[in-house]
Amino acid sequence: MDELTLVARGQLEQARQSPHGRAARLLLHLNMLRQTLIALTQGSVLGEHEAPHAASVLVLTGSVQISTESGGMVSLAAGELAEVPQERHDLMALADSVVLLTTVTGV
Repeated sequence: MDELTLVARGQLEQARQSPHGRAARLLLHLNMLRQTLIALTQGSVLGEHEAPHAASVLVLTGSVQISTESGGMVSLAAGELAEVPQERHDLMALADSVVLLTTVTGV
C-alpha cells in the first residue's frame, strides 16, 4: 500500500472521530503551491469560503459535491478531478471521502 493511501486512511479515521466530521493534513507547501489532504464523513461540509487564485480537487475515495453561491453544482466520485470554481463555494461529502486539494495561493 502506498504512503498516500495510508495517510488518507488515517485522516478519514480522524474525521470519523471528530465532532465536525472532518480532518485535514498539509502534504506539500512550496512557495505558492499547496497540497492538502482533506477527509470528510458523509454529510460533513466545508462551509462556504472564498476560492484561492487557482485550485483543483481530486477525489481519492468516496464522493463529494461542490456548490457555488450562484447556484452551480458539480458532483465528483473517486478518481475524478475538477477545477475549484472561482467564486464562493462549499464542499459536501456525499459519502465518507478523502480529497486532495491543490491550490496556488498567488501569482
